[in-house]
Order: sequence, then structure tokens, then C-alpha cells
Amino acid sequence: MSSFVDKIRVSIKAGDGGNGAVSFHRERYVAAGGPDGGDGGRGGNIVFIADDNLSTLLDFRYKRRYEADNGIAGSKNNQTGKSASDLIIRVPRGTIVRDYESNGIIADISSDEPTVIAKGGKGGFGNAHFASPTRQIPLFAKTGQQGQKFDIVLELKLIADVGLVGFPNVGKSTLLAAVSRANPKIANYHFTTLIPLLGLVSLGQERSFVMADIPGLIEGASKGVGLGYDFLRHVDRCRMLLHVVDISAIEGRDPIDDFNIITNELKSFNKDLAARPLIVAGNKTDIADSNVENRFKEFIEKQGIKYFSISAATGKGIDILLNNIYTDLINLPPTVVYEPDYEKPKPKESNRFIIEREDDHFYIYAVWLEKILHTTNVKDYESLQYFQRVITDSGIVNQLIEMGVKQDDTIHIGEYQFDYIE
Repeated sequence: MSSFVDKIRVSIKAGDGGNGAVSFHRERYVAAGGPDGGDGGRGGNIVFIADDNLSTLLDFRYKRRYEADNGIAGSKNNQTGKSASDLIIRVPRGTIVRDYESNGIIADISSDEPTVIAKGGKGGFGNAHFASPTRQIPLFAKTGQQGQKFDIVLELKLIADVGLVGFPNVGKSTLLAAVSRANPKIANYHFTTLIPLLGLVSLGQERSFVMADIPGLIEGASKGVGLGYDFLRHVDRCRMLLHVVDISAIEGRDPIDDFNIITNELKSFNKDLAARPLIVAGNKTDIADSNVENRFKEFIEKQGIKYFSISAATGKGIDILLNNIYTDLINLPPTVVYEPDYEKPKPKESNRFIIEREDDHFYIYAVWLEKILHTTNVKDYESLQYFQRVITDSGIVNQLIEMGVKQDDTIHIGEYQFDYIE
């Protein structure tokens, strides 16, 4: 099983807000203490943070569900319940968070700023909030709001200034190892590199840039052939492409054909890549036929593309190539950061309900309504007035009427039942 994972689906659930409390002040020698039920605490948010120590989404393969803690309920003496701590989820820098259903971008985790992906629910009001000159003994409180809950897709798009592209075994890994601190596996066979690799290229005096080896490009990669389909997404962020071509022709391939095949694959995957700044490096010049190289160089330069003759194995021409890359990067726009195009659902109570009828009995199924009933004193007139407003505003009463409810019919809500009064 591969240790590199760059796209995966997970479920997240922010914490629910704590319920408000129903309480009255109790103290010796103090008559008729007023309501003092405190508010519930806020539920924990789901927060994503970029972590440069991570380079893969592998950990999410083994844990697919993340839930933040709920807020604590309010208590007597106007004590607000404790808010839950946020759940921090660390991901590799460059991770795109998408909504699973719409595929819309929720956030691009590329900066150092923490990003709230799912908001915890607000705590419910205690009965102290409902006290008024005409309602001095409120025997009800409000339940906490539910935290946001949805499925997301995490998609890693590496952040690099320069992306190395080209056929397998053309020397990309050798070049990356020669110019940076990266330590890729190198051997003389195709698909040695099975994961994208990043390396920091330092030219001294604070002159540096990040280079990435994008593996697995072959003919048909944009259509899912080989490894390229999985890794082409990592080219998206690169500010510049360095196309490495083997001009030694020791495998019997034509460098011009190789260049055209890879170029077409990049265009097929994303047309924007066709406009990306491009430099071509003819590699393995230490064992190449000069006539083959000259023909290839002429072909590249006729297209207005810079060509550099190098040997990653011996170091020939590498310094000139790197300095040219750095000079070009100075004048290029910064790395692409994807703007959100998805509006996260606002934390609110769901008023969904289902009503079923059996003769003169009506059964209302609504979890949110049962929570409100648990904090309502059904023997208190004012408390029942509050509950009556809730079911009226939610549309439940109107639907009961449409279904033919009559005087003294029985209404069931969870473990409670009432007679309907017109």
C-alpha cells in the first residue's frame, strides 16, 4: 500500500451548543428569588492548520470522522456553561478543502492562519433571559444550536515555485538531488519516483526557491494511464515548469517526440498549463550525440522557449540553469491560492419535521422539538405559550390543520402527548 495519499474524503462535526438552564435563585431569607438559569456554552469549532512537517494525507486514511466537543449546559446562579475547545486538525500546506456534495472550495490551507471549516453551535439561553415584567417566572430555556456537520474532500496540491516534468528516467530525481537537500530514490528504471518530491534550492544570500519532482508522466497520463493522473494536480500551483528531456536517445526515443507527448498531456489535463512559463533542460549531455542535441535545441528555441544543456550526473550547466530560473521567478506572480467558492452552511437549528397520522392520533417526529420540550414546563402557562409559538412559527400547526386535525385529537411528540385544542 502506498504511503502517499493526496486525496481523501472525511466527515467532520462541530460541537453542539450547551442547553440553557431553568433555575431560580434560592437563598435563606430571600423570598421569591428570580430566574437565574445560565446560558449554555458554545460548541467547539473544527479548525484546520497548515503543518510543514506533513507531506501526505495518509493519517486520514485511518481516521475518517472528526467531532469537536459539545458546549456545557448552563447552571444556576446565572453561570454560563463552559465553551468547548476547538478541534485542531493539521494538514500539509497546500491542502484544498472541498465540500463533498457540491465540490465547492471551502478553503485553501496555504497560509499560517488557522481556518475554521465547521462552526460550533451557540449555547442556548437560560431562563434568566426570558424574564420580563409580565413574565417573572419563566419555566423554560432554549436548547443549544447544533454544530455544522458535513462531509469534505481533502485534496493536496503541492506548493512549489518550479515543477519538474518529463518522462520517467530522464533524470529529474537526479537533478533534484543534485540541486537541493531532497533525497529521492534514484535507479535506472521507470517509475523510480512514486510520490511527488519537494526540494529547497539555495543559491546563497537569501536567494532560494522550491522545486518539485512530479512523477509518472507518460502518454495518456491525463486520461488515467500510469501514475500521471494522480499527480498531475500537483503541477497546478507551480509558477514555472522545467521540462527535463533525455537527449542521449539511449532508449531509442526521439527527444522531440518526448517533448511533444508530455506537452500535450499537460494541455489535456489543464489548458492553463499551456500558458505557464516554461524552460527546457536537455539532460544527459555527457553521453549524448551532439547532432541529436543541436536538432532538439533548434526545435525548442524556434518556439521561443529557453533551452539549457545540462548533465545532472556530472553537474554540467546546472549553475547557469538555476540562476536563470531564479531570475525569471522574481518577475512571476506568487503561488496560486484558490479562493473559496462555496458558502458554508450557517449554524442554525434545523426545523425539519415529519408528521404521521393514525386515525385521530398525530405523531410528530422532530429531534429539535423534543429537546425544546425537555426544557419546557408543560404545567406552566407562560412556558406553554413559548412552546406554542415555536410549533406555530415552524409550520407544524399549519400542517396539522392541512392533515385534518380536530378538537381533542391526540398529538404525540416523543414521550409526550397532548390533546389538540382549537
